[in-house]
Amino acid sequence: MAVQGPTLRDVQASSNTASSPFFVWREFVWGAVAGAFGEGMMHPVDTIKTRIQSQAIISGSQNQKNILQMVRALWVADGLKGFYRGITPGITGSLATGATYFGIIESTKKWIEESHPGLSGHLAHFIAGAAGDTLGSFVYVPCEVIKQRMQVQGTRTSWSSVSMKDSISLKPGMQMYGYYTGIFQAGCSIWKEQGLKGLYAGYWSTLARDVPFAGLMVMSYEALKDVTEYGKQRWIPNPKYHVNGSLEGLLLGGLAGGFSAYLTTPLDVIKTRLQVQGSTARYNGWFDAIRTVWMTEGIKGMFRGSVPRIAWYIPASALTFMAVEFLRDHFNDGQNNDNSQKVANLSIDKKGSYLQKVV
Repeated sequence: MAVQGPTLRDVQASSNTASSPFFVWREFVWGAVAGAFGEGMMHPVDTIKTRIQSQAIISGSQNQKNILQMVRALWVADGLKGFYRGITPGITGSLATGATYFGIIESTKKWIEESHPGLSGHLAHFIAGAAGDTLGSFVYVPCEVIKQRMQVQGTRTSWSSVSMKDSISLKPGMQMYGYYTGIFQAGCSIWKEQGLKGLYAGYWSTLARDVPFAGLMVMSYEALKDVTEYGKQRWIPNPKYHVNGSLEGLLLGGLAGGFSAYLTTPLDVIKTRLQVQGSTARYNGWFDAIRTVWMTEGIKGMFRGSVPRIAWYIPASALTFMAVEFLRDHFNDGQNNDNSQKVANLSIDKKGSYLQKVV
């Protein structure tokens, strides 16, 4: 009896299985690069958003600036440098978040689809996005605290005058935190003054914002990809026409990011207020912050900074997903070609064996 060799389907399955972990680890790298790229490009917009949302703490609730007024005030006080304060912790946090976000998303999606087929689809995408962001939060939150405090400080002179204002509600004998000159000095200063609690200030409010945001963005992105795929099959049936993956990631990523960012703006306002206040006694926890903002500023206060937040997330998400799709298309092709070559070699071997039997 002749021993039957591996079939074409067997080789394809084993090849995919062997390369699957490799692809997952690649997703961590692509996600880190894409996350840092998006943060670096859009950091000035994030600075404007942070300063607008934290005005009630820094300068009191009166005479709060709009977007154009804030841009002008920041430019006059600190120049171009002011828009890029806190960029180092921002990129550091985005490296960690991007890596875990995209890496965990892919592995979680695979695990859910294989072990819990009933949860596949949009729910699986939501869970995968939420899980990825939760794991990244352990590195991201301390970086976010440092970044936002550096963003609102401006120059040393302006911060010294702000920290002495009577409009800031402080505990008796307390003052606003000192001036930060860099990420390491800021981290050490926060650790000395407030310990681990200071570095993870607003941690639960960050999760309350980022878990639904991450889940919504992945779910929206995958849903938009499904709609796009359906449209391509219906309106562009010719296989010769190919839509560039990077362009698709740019457009769909921007739409998903902007939609998710707007819906979670109130959660972002609360998180920013809790992280910026330092050792002040203005808000006593997450629920107190929600109640205070709602009572003193209303719905306008809950959505304060929504325009710059959306203006940040649309291009940032677009650039991030574009970068990920670009890296996938260009650097995963080599592995795909290797798999294709294995399949082709198997086909040739099978044909050769068949010819030998005939002869």
